[in-house]
Amino acid sequence: MPFFATILESADDIEVVGEAENGAESLAIAATTHPDVVLMDIRMPIMDGLEATRRISSDPGLSRTRIVILTTFHLDDYVHEALRAGASGFLLKDTLPADLMQAVRIVAGGEALLAPNITRRLIEEFVTLPEALLAKPQPLAQLTDRENEVLAHIAAGSSNAEIAERLFISQATIKTHVSRLLTKLDARDRAQLVMIAYETGAVQRGIAP
Repeated sequence: MPFFATILESADDIEVVGEAENGAESLAIAATTHPDVVLMDIRMPIMDGLEATRRISSDPGLSRTRIVILTTFHLDDYVHEALRAGASGFLLKDTLPADLMQAVRIVAGGEALLAPNITRRLIEEFVTLPEALLAKPQPLAQLTDRENEVLAHIAAGSSNAEIAERLFISQATIKTHVSRLLTKLDARDRAQLVMIAYETGAVQRGIAP
């Protein structure tokens, strides 16, 4: 995706370490460069973006690499599956250059890139799923009341700043709660917290705080 590479290379704080023409090539480049963020196209030859995302996310040597799925539609059919595969967010291919740069910075900083429309789609999918298909509850009893509250807001797509404002506590405190949630729930990143919240019933399905 030369166009995206050109945009990102124009930023002083972003370095493009490689470009791949297919999913298999993206694996090889990631393994040798250990990038902070991978922009992944779903539709690629040889190996599609979903499979490449799964393999990168499951590689212990790439535990710090975050993947952003590039899509042509706001409500892509791959939203749920991509999050399950380990994606940390989504971007439209016609995203403005400044927004593209900011998105890379957000994901590199550990935040999930889940636009409100993506979160709504995810919630709608869980509302229609039969209970039998949902994951077995994880040991959520270890979460404090405040951590459960923060998790509910994360599941609704709220940022740290928004959660801090709603709960009347500092952003630093919210970051601490998020870090503890990631550790206690063995989640790779914020996007996985959203999945866990709905799959385990930690947040009532379809109900935002």
